[in-house]
Amino acid sequence: MMQPDRLALKAPAKINLYLRVTGRRADGYHTLETLMQKIDLYDELELKLCEQKGIRLRCVGGMLPEDKNNLVYRAAALFLQTVASRRAIPVPGVELTLKKIIPVAAGLGGGSSDAAATLQGLDALLDCGCSAGELADLGLQLGADVPFFLAETSAALATGIGEILTPVTPLYGYCVLLINPGFPVSTQWVYQNFALTRNKNTSNLKNSRKEVDCASLSGDAPQWAAMHNDLEAVTVSRYPEIKRLKDALVANGAAFALMSGSGPTVFGLFADRQRAEICHAICKRRFEYTYLVAPLPEKR
Repeated sequence: MMQPDRLALKAPAKINLYLRVTGRRADGYHTLETLMQKIDLYDELELKLCEQKGIRLRCVGGMLPEDKNNLVYRAAALFLQTVASRRAIPVPGVELTLKKIIPVAAGLGGGSSDAAATLQGLDALLDCGCSAGELADLGLQLGADVPFFLAETSAALATGIGEILTPVTPLYGYCVLLINPGFPVSTQWVYQNFALTRNKNTSNLKNSRKEVDCASLSGDAPQWAAMHNDLEAVTVSRYPEIKRLKDALVANGAAFALMSGSGPTVFGLFADRQRAEICHAICKRRFEYTYLVAPLPEKR
C-alpha cells in the first residue's frame, strides 16, 4: 500500500479537574499534581509532505505566528531534525495548515495539543515508527502538557512537571460548559506570581495530595471538595471576572465550576443537559468563546 503524503488530525482541548502545585525545581519549573481530562473541542491540523525543503505553516483563525514562534512549527522542526539521521532517504519538506478553534492562552492546552498532533502526524506520514516513549520525550522538550496529549488515555493524573502520567477512568455523567472571557493569560506570568508559601498552611507543599480521580467525581456522591486549582487565586487577583463566571455557572445549574489550568477559561459540570443548554445560550450572548462540550470517553 502506498504511503499517504497528507494527513488530517484533530487536536483536543483539556480541562484540569484539580491542580495542586507541590514544589519548585532548581531549574525554575514547578512540580504539580493535576487531574486532566480531554474534551471534544478540537483544533484541526492538516499535514502534507512536499519535495521543497523546509517547513511552511499557515494558521486559519486567531492571530498566530506562522514561524518558529508557533509551537506547531517548533514541533515539526524538532521532529524532522530528530528523524533525519534515522532515515535512509532525505527528509522531505512539510506544509502545515492549522485551523484554530480552541482559544489561545486559555488554560485549555490548545498549543500543546497542536504540537502533539504535529509529532504524531509526521511520525505517521514519514513511517518512522517512533515509540510512544520517544514521542513523549520529544513532546516534553516542547511543553509539559504535550506528553498528555500524545498519550492514548483520555484522562490522567499528571505529576512531576506534568510529564509523569497515570491513566484514570475518564469523567462521565456530565456535560462541560466552557466560558472563556476573551482575554489571554500568560502561563509564565501566573507561575511567576504563584507563591508556594503564600498561606500559613501547607496545603500546597509536597505530599498534600488528596485522593481523587474522575471516577470519584462521577459517582453518586461526587467529591467536589477535592476539586481545587492552586493557580486560580493568582489569576483571579488580576481578573476578578473569573470568580463571577464561576458563581454564575453554579447559580445556573452547574454542579461545580473551576478555572482550568492557568486560566482564564472557566468550566462548569452539568448533570442536566437541558440546564446546560439554557446556560450556554445565556452566556453565549455575552461571551463569544462559550462552548458546550463533552469529556472524551475511554478509548476501546
